[in-house]
Amino acid sequence: MYPLRRNRRLRSNDAIRHLVRETIITPSDFLVPLFVVEGKGVKEEIPSMPDYYRLSLDNLEKEVKELWSLGLCAVLLFVKVPDNLKDNKGSEALNPNGLMQLAIKTVKNACPEMLVMTDVALDPYSSFGHDGIVQDGKILNDETSEILAEMSISHAQAGANFVAPSDMMDGRILTIREALEEEELYDTGIMAYSAKYASAFYGPFRDALDSAPVDMKNVPKDKKTYQMDSANRFEAIKETQMDIEEGADIVMVKPGLCYLDIVREIKNEVDVPVAVYQVSGEYAMLKAAAEKGWFDHDAVMMEQLIAIKRAGANIIASYFAKDAVKLMG
Repeated sequence: MYPLRRNRRLRSNDAIRHLVRETIITPSDFLVPLFVVEGKGVKEEIPSMPDYYRLSLDNLEKEVKELWSLGLCAVLLFVKVPDNLKDNKGSEALNPNGLMQLAIKTVKNACPEMLVMTDVALDPYSSFGHDGIVQDGKILNDETSEILAEMSISHAQAGANFVAPSDMMDGRILTIREALEEEELYDTGIMAYSAKYASAFYGPFRDALDSAPVDMKNVPKDKKTYQMDSANRFEAIKETQMDIEEGADIVMVKPGLCYLDIVREIKNEVDVPVAVYQVSGEYAMLKAAAEKGWFDHDAVMMEQLIAIKRAGANIIASYFAKDAVKLMG
């Protein structure tokens, strides 16, 4: 009772605030997304994602070595596929000498202890920009899942530690898990994008990989028939529980800041690690506002990251990872 208890005593200076801080960000919290492109000596800044780059394999090697030196020990790989290699079934995704497979090997050769996770979805490889096979204006579920399973095997054989299905097809986690088991790839983990919402925050990412749905007749204009409705809460818990039952080792909520209530709901319900993806639109908004001088970039960046962890995230996939760790000193 006041005045015997004065809460401000625990806020009176930096030392006591640090001592009693409930949520602490460390380099071990981060999963670093990396965009890979064909070529040599390529380091292209993404226009809608200032200070973030597409990297050719030689520069990918340099990047992962720097990340490791900073204490960042996990990466999530995405590839930008040339248009001439795209088709409706994502055939290039199964090429054992494809860009993703070479990227995995590049990271492992450069830094063998780096944890490598890989994006498993058709959209970078699809001539229609969708996460699944398009037929008669619909996205085929089961046929897509079979290809995703083949992709997962290919990534695991190349050296990936975890595959990360980001497609939201029904039953794809079980299909992938059974396929990995059949190939005796028992140690390959699955990080499922379990509660991935049909968000408007993905625009810069789709610019980075040129993976937006195309505007064509008999092609769905968006991804709302497979990604979740942003208004739904209980559906996220159901999707997540089903993924765990099917064999997911880690589950993810995507995007981040607008869905922290979902993160907490899921964290309270499950007994596996929960990842959160702080997506490209969240990154771009912060960068744009800071460039205008409307707020302090680093202060807001850290506040957002702390909010994500405070909500229950064990893993934070963030384009700010390197900046944040450098700021921690």
